[in-house]
Amino acid sequence: MMSLVGLSLRLRAAGCQGSTRTVATVVSGHKTARLVRQRLQVEVQEMRRVWSGFRPGLLVLQVGNRDDSNLYISSKLRAAAEIGIDAKHLRLPDSATQEQVLQSILSVNQDPSVHGLIVQLPLDSVNPMDPERITNTVSPEKDVDGLSCINAGKLSRGDLNDCFIPCTPNGCMELIRQTVVSVAGKHAVVIGRSKIVGAPMHDLLLWSDATVTTCHSKTPDLPEQVGRADILVVGAGRAEMVRGDWLKEGAVVIDCGINHIPDVTKVSGKRVVGDVHFASANQRAGFITPVPGGVGPMTVAMLMENTVQSARRFLLKSQAVEVNHAGFHRHGNRNGEVNRK
Repeated sequence: MMSLVGLSLRLRAAGCQGSTRTVATVVSGHKTARLVRQRLQVEVQEMRRVWSGFRPGLLVLQVGNRDDSNLYISSKLRAAAEIGIDAKHLRLPDSATQEQVLQSILSVNQDPSVHGLIVQLPLDSVNPMDPERITNTVSPEKDVDGLSCINAGKLSRGDLNDCFIPCTPNGCMELIRQTVVSVAGKHAVVIGRSKIVGAPMHDLLLWSDATVTTCHSKTPDLPEQVGRADILVVGAGRAEMVRGDWLKEGAVVIDCGINHIPDVTKVSGKRVVGDVHFASANQRAGFITPVPGGVGPMTVAMLMENTVQSARRFLLKSQAVEVNHAGFHRHGNRNGEVNRK
């Protein structure tokens, strides 16, 4: 039986709205993130039961003491604690040199109790830092942010089962799945081409069989491009840039923007909005994510997903090594001699 949402969208597509029309279905990031955390919690409990108290390990490396970074880190540590991940926070002073940061990363790379390592950006140091070199120093097997060139390269080639996917695009895909709208065969438009959101989002949609258009600051006909999108993902960093009348009727709209605009009704004098003008887009889209409460919670949830996935891979690798080691002693050494121990 067709759901009411599905029927509403079918009527819209057919132009049968009559004198009344429905607003978009809001896709809650808080609700979806909670479902992801609950699933991961069960998986971690099973790991601990089967592997004698084993826990996935996550380390957050911070340079300096930025207030916004502290806020983001605290939310990650809370989510990890809820799931059962052993999360640690390593804060280096703002006087740290790049070499000290690199040495810290190399040390964590060798620590078998840490399965996920993230470097909190931006790096708040009085000394020059090369973020690209620093993130690429993180072992690809522990790069749960998915920012290293190795993981990015695997994603671009479609090797999705052999890499870590950046958390925000991964969260966007999970939100799209919640709409039950099939990505395959759809025309998807991504606004923004950053290494963290836009570029990997393009790759994920492409390898999910969408036809993908990437728009950016040099795209001359942006409203026209947006109007073709069955699925629209916006990560432009411009407050309420995308207007409702740009949208294709019934489109899925995923808003990655976090912007502050003046608002005299707020104690702080400002409020948070996305890159999409929600009030007008809500009247035309089929599904839409809110800001706040949409993509943001999913970014943290998918970081936890990647950390548990990394721990799972570690256990499978350890198990394979044990099996190979046992077979080696059972059948003989490399020279073909029988091991008599």
